[in-house]
Amino acid sequence: MSQPPSTAVAATAACARSLADLLLALSAARALPKGQQLHGHLLKAGHLPATASSHALIAHHLLTFYARCALPGLSLRAFLDLPAPPSAAAWSSLISSFAQNGLPAAAFDAFRRMLAAGVPATDRNIPSAAKAVAAAADSSRLPLAPHNLHGLSAKTPFAGDVFVGSALLDMYAKCGHLADARQLFDEMPERNVVSWSALICGYADSGMHSAAVEIFRLALEEAVPVNDFTVSCIVRVCATGTLFELGAQVHARSIKTALNASPFVGSSLLSLYSKCGLVERAYRVFGEAPERNLGIWNAVLIASAQHGHTDAAFRRFMEMQNAGFRPNYITFLCLLTACSHAGLVGEGKRYFSLMKEYNIEPQAEHYAAMVDLLGRVGRISEALDLVESMPMEPPESVWGALLMACRMFKDADTAAIAAKSLFETGSRSSGAHMLLSSTYAAAGRHVDAALARKAMRDAGIRKETGLSWLEAAGKVHTFVSNCRRHPRSNEIYDVLEKVGEKMEAAGYVADTSAVVKDVNRDEKQATVRYHSERLAIGLGLLIVPEGVPIRVMKNLRVCDDCHNAIKYLSKCTGRIVVLRDNRRFHQFEDGECSCGDFW
Repeated sequence: MSQPPSTAVAATAACARSLADLLLALSAARALPKGQQLHGHLLKAGHLPATASSHALIAHHLLTFYARCALPGLSLRAFLDLPAPPSAAAWSSLISSFAQNGLPAAAFDAFRRMLAAGVPATDRNIPSAAKAVAAAADSSRLPLAPHNLHGLSAKTPFAGDVFVGSALLDMYAKCGHLADARQLFDEMPERNVVSWSALICGYADSGMHSAAVEIFRLALEEAVPVNDFTVSCIVRVCATGTLFELGAQVHARSIKTALNASPFVGSSLLSLYSKCGLVERAYRVFGEAPERNLGIWNAVLIASAQHGHTDAAFRRFMEMQNAGFRPNYITFLCLLTACSHAGLVGEGKRYFSLMKEYNIEPQAEHYAAMVDLLGRVGRISEALDLVESMPMEPPESVWGALLMACRMFKDADTAAIAAKSLFETGSRSSGAHMLLSSTYAAAGRHVDAALARKAMRDAGIRKETGLSWLEAAGKVHTFVSNCRRHPRSNEIYDVLEKVGEKMEAAGYVADTSAVVKDVNRDEKQATVRYHSERLAIGLGLLIVPEGVPIRVMKNLRVCDDCHNAIKYLSKCTGRIVVLRDNRRFHQFEDGECSCGDFW
C-alpha cells in the first residue's frame, strides 16, 4: 500500500537530512574514500543532480566536502549539480573552495560571475574574494582589484564588519599596499587578532621591521589576545634583524600563554636563536617542541647546515623520514647547503639525485647550491658544465655562486664568463661587479680590475655598503669600514691596535689580495685593518662581559683576511667570537673557526 504524498515527502526530506548530516561528518573528518562512496550512492539514488530543496542541501554539503579534501575541481562539479539559480551560500562556498586550494584566479572569476548573476556580495564571500586577490601573482592581478573590492564592500551592509575589514586589511598588506592597510586599520570601528596580525606581518614581510615591532607592542598594550600566527610573525622579525633580546622576551611571553607549543612559533623561535648564533638553544627549542610539522624539521635542518653541523643535519633528515614526514624542496635545499658548507660533493650529488625519487624537480636554488658545492672544492669546470646543462635559464643566484668560486680560486677567465652571463640576466648587483674586480685583482690583473670597477660606475651601480652590527645592553651598534662615528671610536681603535700587536707577534700577516686598488702594501693593510666586523668586535671587547661570546652580524661575506685575523684575535684574547655573514655562521675560539676555513 502506497504512502500518502505528504508522508512520502516527509520521509524523503528526513532521508535527505540524514544523508546531509552524514556528509557533514565525513567532511569534518576529510574522509575522502567514504565520501566518494556516498557521492556514488547519491547519484544512483537520484538525489543528484539536485531538484528538491532538501537535495540542494546535500549538493551544497558535497561542495564543501570536496573543498576540505583539497579537490576544488570536484567542488565545481557539485556546484553544477545544484538547481538553478545557485544560492548566495553556494556561490560563497565555491569561491572559498577555489581560494583555499590555490586557485585565486578561479576564485575571483567566480566572485565576478556571482555579481553578474545578481547575487549580492556578503560577509561570507567578500573575505574569500579578498583572499583570492591577495594570493594572485602580481602579473595576473588586476592593478585596481584590491581597491575595487574595498570600494564594493563599502557599499554593502558589511562595511563595518570586523571579519570583512580584517580580510580586506590582510589583502592590502599582502599586495604591498601598506599605506592603505594602515588607513583601513586606523578607521576600523572594531579590530580582532586577524586585523592586528595582518598589519604586523604586512610590515614584517615588507622589511619594515621597526613598524612591525611598534604595532606588536601597541597590541600588547591594548591587551589584544595575540595568537600563534602573530607571535610567529614577530619572532621572524626578530630573527631577520637578529634582535635577540626582544626575541627572548617574546619567547618568554609565548611560554606564559602556552603559544610556544605551536609548531609555527617553535620553528620561528628555532630560527631566531640559530640566526643569533645560539644554535644549542635552537636545538633545545626543537627538542622540547610538543608538536612538530615539516616547517620545524626544515628549520632545524637549516640551523644545522648554517652552523656547520653537517652530521647532525643528515641525522635529523633520517629522523624526519622515520617520523613519517615527506621531504619537500626546502628540505633538500637545506641538505645541499649542509653539503656545500662541508665540501661533501658525493653526498651532495646523492641528495640531488634523491629528489627525483620524491618527484621533486630541482629548482634554480638547488642548482645554485650544487654550483656552490662544486665551486668551493675547486671543481669550477664541472660547475660550469652543470650550469650549462640546466633545464631552465640560469638566474642571478647560479651565476653568482660560480663567480664566488672563481674569486676563491683566482680563476679570472671563468669569472669573466660568469659575470657576463650574470649581467645579461639584467642583474644590477654591485656584489657581482666587486667579485669580478677582486678576482682580477687577486690574479694580479689590476688593469682588468680597474676596468671592471669603471664598468660598474658607468652602469650607475653603487657598491653595497658593508655593515656589521652588535646587540648589547638593549641597543644595536652598527659599523661600516674605517668608521669613527661611534661615541667610543677612540677606545675601539685603541683596543684593536693593542690586540693587533699581539696578533702580529703570534704570526698574523695581513692578506691584502682582495684589495682591488693597485697601491702599496702599507695602504692595502690600512684598508683591511678596520673592516666593519673588526670594529664591532672591538666594541664587543669593551662592553661584552668576559665569558660571554661576542656576537656580530654582517650583511656581506667575511673576507679572507678578516676571517684569519679573527682566528688570531680569539687566540690572543681568549674570547669566543660568533660571526654571522651572509653565507653562514663562524664560531671562533682559541684560534680555530667552526667552519674549518671552508666558507
